Amino acid sequence: MSALSALPEWAAILVAILVLAGAAITLIGTIGLIRFPTFYMRIHAPTLGSSLGAALVLLASSLYFSIALERPMLHEVLIFACIIVTTPVTLMLLARSALYRDRAEGNDGIPTIEPANRDDT
Repeated sequence: MSALSALPEWAAILVAILVLAGAAITLIGTIGLIRFPTFYMRIHAPTLGSSLGAALVLLASSLYFSIALERPMLHEVLIFACIIVTTPVTLMLLARSALYRDRAEGNDGIPTIEPANRDDT
């Protein structure tokens, strides 16, 4: 008897929904990477898509193995923590390096630095 046959039907349906939702969100982020016109817009879609998509897939994995093995499986929490920490940092580093390069080359169409509006009256 395998762990899959011991899984209740409600759990199998929930795991399937979570995996499909995670894959769909990741696909939407990938499509955003292709469709957005500028680099600065392109870096946001896969970052958000991969974070949320991976979270749903990891939740499905944790749920499946916790029910199938009849004990809490929390390895996925560590993977999720690494994704949540590294993805935004990578986004910021890529954006800052591209912004620095574009400003150094004098390219048009880059985001400008807006001074803060202060009323010192």
